[in-house]
Order: sequence, then C-alpha cells, then structure tokens
Amino acid sequence: MNKYVDVILPLPLPKCFTYVLPDEFAEEVKIGCRVIVPFGRKKYYTAIVRNVHFSAPREYEVKEISALLDASPILLPTQFKFWEWIADYYLCTQGDVYKAALPSGLKLESETIVEYNPNFEADAPLSEREQKILDLLSVDPQQCVTKLEKESELKNILSVVKSLLDKEAIFVKEELRRTYKPKTEARVRLAGVADERRLHILFDILSRAPKQLALLMKYVECSSVLGREKPKEVSKKELLQQAGVSPAILNGLVEKKIFEIYYREIGRLNREVNIAGELNPLNEFQQRAHDEIKQCFQEKNVCLLHGVTSSGKTEIYIHLIEETIRQGKQVLYLLPEIALTTQITERLQRVFGSRIGIYHSKFPDAERVEIWQKQLGEKGYDIILGVRSSIFLPFRNLGLVIVDEEHENTYKQQDPAPRYHARSAAIVLATMYGAKTLLGTATPSIETWQNAMLGKFGFVQLKERYKEIQLPEIIPVDIKELHRKKRMVGQFSPLLIQYMKEALEQKEQVILFQNRRGFAPMVECRTCGWVPKCKNCDVSLTYHKGINQLTCHYCGYTYQLPKACPACEGTELVNRGFGTEKIEDDIKVIFPEAAVARMDLDTTRTRSAYEKIIADFEQGKTDILIGTQMVSKGLDFDHVSVVGILNADTMLNYPDFRSYERAFQLMAQVAGRAGRKNKRGRVVLQTKSIDHPIIYQVIGNNYEEMVNGQLAERQMFHYPPYYRLIYVYLKNHNESLLDQMATVMADKLRTVFGNRVLGPDKPPVARIQTLFIKKIVVKIEQNAPMGRARELLLRIQREMLEDERYKSLIIYYDMDPM
Repeated sequence: MNKYVDVILPLPLPKCFTYVLPDEFAEEVKIGCRVIVPFGRKKYYTAIVRNVHFSAPREYEVKEISALLDASPILLPTQFKFWEWIADYYLCTQGDVYKAALPSGLKLESETIVEYNPNFEADAPLSEREQKILDLLSVDPQQCVTKLEKESELKNILSVVKSLLDKEAIFVKEELRRTYKPKTEARVRLAGVADERRLHILFDILSRAPKQLALLMKYVECSSVLGREKPKEVSKKELLQQAGVSPAILNGLVEKKIFEIYYREIGRLNREVNIAGELNPLNEFQQRAHDEIKQCFQEKNVCLLHGVTSSGKTEIYIHLIEETIRQGKQVLYLLPEIALTTQITERLQRVFGSRIGIYHSKFPDAERVEIWQKQLGEKGYDIILGVRSSIFLPFRNLGLVIVDEEHENTYKQQDPAPRYHARSAAIVLATMYGAKTLLGTATPSIETWQNAMLGKFGFVQLKERYKEIQLPEIIPVDIKELHRKKRMVGQFSPLLIQYMKEALEQKEQVILFQNRRGFAPMVECRTCGWVPKCKNCDVSLTYHKGINQLTCHYCGYTYQLPKACPACEGTELVNRGFGTEKIEDDIKVIFPEAAVARMDLDTTRTRSAYEKIIADFEQGKTDILIGTQMVSKGLDFDHVSVVGILNADTMLNYPDFRSYERAFQLMAQVAGRAGRKNKRGRVVLQTKSIDHPIIYQVIGNNYEEMVNGQLAERQMFHYPPYYRLIYVYLKNHNESLLDQMATVMADKLRTVFGNRVLGPDKPPVARIQTLFIKKIVVKIEQNAPMGRARELLLRIQREMLEDERYKSLIIYYDMDPM
C-alpha cells in the first residue's frame, strides 16, 4: 500500500496538494514536518505536511516527495487550526499564511538566493555533496538555488542547502544580511588576578604616573572589583569619560600588561543570562487595576485596560506576566513598533532575564529561525516580545496575551495576504489555548471600546498618572492667522520657538512631530505648475535632500531632480510642503548649538539605528528629536518638556472614516510624551483649523466625548463597529479592461449583496507599481452570518477568474480594513 501526504505549499493555492511517499520516509513522516516537493516545471519548494493517508488522488498524476527535512514537526497542532482560521476569516489561502508565518530560513525554494559565509570553519569533514556546493559558492558567493543545481549537477539539492544552513556555512540572503553586523563594545578588565595584594603592588608601581594611577583607581571603583567575586563589566568609553583621561593613558596600561581590552557583543539574543531582578511594587491605583483585571478574567477572556498616558500600564503587565509564568504558562507580549521593543526589552530583562525572546523583522533570519526552533522544544521562552508576526510562533502552553497600544494601525498587515489584524488574531489564538487576552491603551480603538461597553470584553480604567505627574498643558496655535500676518518662522510659530528656547536653556529635551518623511512632499515648477510624478504609480514624488533625489514612497523608485522644468523649461523649481528632513534643516539654522536627530523610515533602516537614536535621546546626547508617528508610540523619556505637533491638519483632512479617531489617538499619544517627574509638560499644537471640535477634545483629553460623537456618526452611515467592511481590490496593467472588469464584478456582488455594495471607485492612489487599481466596498451588518458572506465572496472571485477574458485580473479582499 502506498502512503500519501497532503501538503501546504508556500503559494496562494486554494487547496492542499497530494504527493506519494517513497518507502524510505514512509515511517518517519509526521504531520507538521517539512518536505521538499517538485511543483510546476522543474521548481522545488519546501512544503508542510498537513495529513498522511492511503487514498490516491484521481484528478492529477501524483509526483513523489524528494526529501524529508525534519525528524520532528516544526508546527504544532494548534498552529494548523490557527492558520485555518486566518485563511478562512481573511479570505486568503493557507499558502499565504504559510509564507507570512515562517522565517525565510525555514522555507527554501528554487528561487532562494544563498550566500557563502566567509567565516565558516568546519568542525567535522563535510560530505562530498556539501563540499561541492561550498566550492561553487566560494567562486561566486551569492547564487540562486536553481543555478547551483545546474552547475553542480546534483539531484535534490535543497536538502544539501538545508544541512549547510544548519551548520551556518551559508546564509539565506536577505536585505538585512548587508546591514547586520553584531554590535560590539570595547570593555576593559584587569589582566591576571585581582586581589588586594596585587592591587597594592600596582598602586606602588604607578605612584610616579599620576594619570595612570587615577585611571586604575577609577576602574577599581567602577568595577567594584574588591567587593565581588565577579567584577562588573566596564566599558572603555565610559571609563575614559569618568576618569577624564586620554586613550593614550589607557594604552600605556595595556602595554604594561596591567589592563586588557576585550570586546563584548551587545544586542542580539543576549547570550549572557541576566540574574532576574525584583518586581517593583505597584502603587494603590495600579494595584486596584491589577486586581480588577484578575477579577474580569474569571468571567471573560478579553479585558480592556484603559489607562491614561504614563499611568504605569507596563508595570501592571509585568506583574501579570510574572503570575502567569509562575503557573508554568507562556506569555505573548505584542507591540506595534520595533522602536518600542527596544525600550521595553530592557525593562522586562531586568525582571525576567533570559526567559524572554524577542521576535521582529529587523532581526537577521538565522536568529528568527533559532527562536522558532527553541519554541518547539520543551524549554521554549516563557515570554515572547514581538510585533504582529509573532502571533505565528509555536507555543506549548500559552496563558496570557498582552496587546499593548491596541489601537495602533500597524497591527494590521496591508500587503501581501494574509491581511490580518494581529489584535483580532491574538484574541482567537488565545481562545484556542484557553488563554486570556489583555488589551492596553490610553486611546482605545472605537471597535474595542464598543465591545467593552457592550460587555463582550471586561473593562478596567486607570485614570491617575504614575507619581502624580500632571497631564501636559496643550496650547493650540492658529497657524493660518500667523501665516497671513507673515509671523511664522518656516514651519514654526513664534510661541513654539520661544518654548523650545526655554527648554534648551534649562537642558530639557524637545520632540517635534511631523507625519511626513523626506524633505519636501512635492516639487513644483513656479512658472507652469508642473509636478514630477512617478512613472509606475499615480503619486507625486518626494524630494530627499540627503541623497538629492526624488523618491516614490510607494514603489521605492528614485529619479534625478531635473535642472529645468520639462514642460516649460523654466528653471524655478520650488519645494512645496515639508517633511521631517526639511524640519531638521530648519531647526539647525534656528538652534545651531542644539544636537538634533530625526527618526523616520529613512533613518531607521536597521535595528542598530533604532537603538542608537533612542539611546542617544535617553542619555541626553540629543536635544531635539524630530519624527514621524514612530515617536508617538509609548516611548518614555524623562526630560522632555516640550512637544510640538507641527501640523495637525494633515491628519484631519484624510479621506477616511477613521481620520478623526486617528488624529485624536495620534495627538493624545504624542502629547503623552511631554512632562515627566515633577514638571508639567507643554504641547504646542499648530493647526489651521483652530475651531475643529477634535482640537478641544484633545486639549481636554476628552476621549469619551470623541467616541460618542464618532459612534453616532458611524451608526448613521453604516460603518464599523455597527457594520463590517470588506474592501474588494481589483488590479490590472490595462486601465480600460480594469474598468470593464470592475463593473462586471460590482454587478455580480450587487445581485447577491444588494445595496450593501458601493463602487467601483478609484482609491486615493489609483496606480501603484504600474498596476491600476479599483476598489469596491461591501458593508455587512454586524449580526449577519459571516460564514455565508465569505462563501459568496469566494464564489464570485472564482467565477471572475475562471472567465477567459479576465485571466489577467488580480482580485483580493481586505477584511476589516484599516
């Protein structure tokens, strides 16, 4: 009897494919193992075994599995259930979920590009096949698997590639490989034994070299080398700073063999086990909130913690995490931004040491694979701290999921599929494990608020800021009026400049918030009004001064800035609007003495860049931080006394039913960064629409008034949380064909869903990467049977794609869009 397996391929296919098992793996294959399979013409993929059985498929000729990669499963049973839910709810395929869920090193295919590791040293002799591949790579260090297969003439090459990956002889090439170098720090220690007798001898030897003696004494003080069995580590930089001597003095001591310098890797998965610290006690308000949350969890699976900015929500989380771990369960702690993980990691590591694993896309792939493998074992991490993709990690016994800043739209995956929302997915994941979910935020999303008010979720409020810090004073400034009177200095009102000056004089820090990166969002010809546009997308280009180029923020294409206008040959090309880069330039002119940094997508391409910007600001090396919404997310800095929101209108005038809610959240979050211990912060809110109700709601921190107004409006116009939205996107290279197909599709949808269908319409950006886009909106009542609606949507999608005329059409659904 032949054994067959159904596998999930990393391709957007609606169902599993069946392969026959060769006898040699027949006994070893388990559900959840990876196998290598041929698919299509001469292509190989890593697939995941979903099922093992004895019935042969009738519709197609069955191919044989080429190799088995795992002795034990790399997916746990609950993960399959979770994948099915995501594919089903977000109207995509399990192949899509598989691609999103696994790190690249676990899903090799013919197109994978591998790269030779020049630092590889073999512990044991390599097999002939492995050696052959390495020889080819040593000639040309980066090659695609298909090319290696051709040149080596080896059959079934993916399993050889895998064994070389495991030995770290090669890497899967990613963008990050280039930017990733482990961050090291030079540290100083005493050469030889460090007992009192030896130190006295050294003090005598150095009595004639006062500077070297001072440095040695400083080292003894910093490392407390006498009081402890294991001296504290001392960084070279800090030692020189504190002793106030030049590097030459230290080099002299190194030559005398008194000191030695060594390097320690900092960052990455901290290999050193930190001894876990003590928990900080909660204050009475935090304790009350903590007890109420525990109370809620007895009856409900999900609880919303609504706590004002800097009320100490993280402390409450830490206590809940500690209690969960004590019961032998795991915790998943989700954050919206990589920037935040760096700050919170330190706080958690002080308490939990090495029991915590960090997972996000700025980590090199090898490291993400390591965490995945560790999670499969009995000794997985107790806590995983990560961004939205960490919901896919394997867990043995999850007990608690924390979704911090649950209102953030970065929890929603936009492209490619699965277009999931990590908050909704996390709640489902927790339910599958019988775990509890805690949503925490100062400005809940309206959907979550509604669920809490209706009693679906538990609800706990924390209204006091930690250590009685006052909420900041928010001062609105009418820049429309100031522009008219020509009183603005660039983008800054006189008031903002005055406050910044005062803050800098008192050695305090300033954050400026502007939601656009780049130098100027638009370049325009003064004579004829021509604006440079991207040739692939329907957007104007953004000017980046640092690289002196125009860039498209949608497809990443860069253009040279023309010397003259191509339309009228005028030479006056002016910049319109302003991005973070322009603000940085202007600030340096106004405050030449101040140290300025900016934090946006362009300056934080690598993980170390994030860490450096945040660390410099924390240590007071930077006086003014300019940033896009990255700076608004829960970062805690102690010396920020002024926050400037440079233009609130860009957030308000956005064609989206959520723009009020978002503007409120963003402004309240940015404002929350101001004012810390014993001093009230100031927020200068510059706007052209000074009478807008939302400005006053932000000033009064009146969240409930904003929500009630929004809920009334949304009920009237059939928007979430009263209705569910599904966006249908259609894309094609040919615009007129797309128009025709969109009309046909909308008609098909209307026959089924009636007046719940709106469109087809052009989205704000109607062409991206040479594809034209049309959008249809379907609004479905909250209590309608969603399963039935999904069946109908998928049926219509199939009908469209089976039509000969519409073969080139790309259709996808975005469920609960953000």
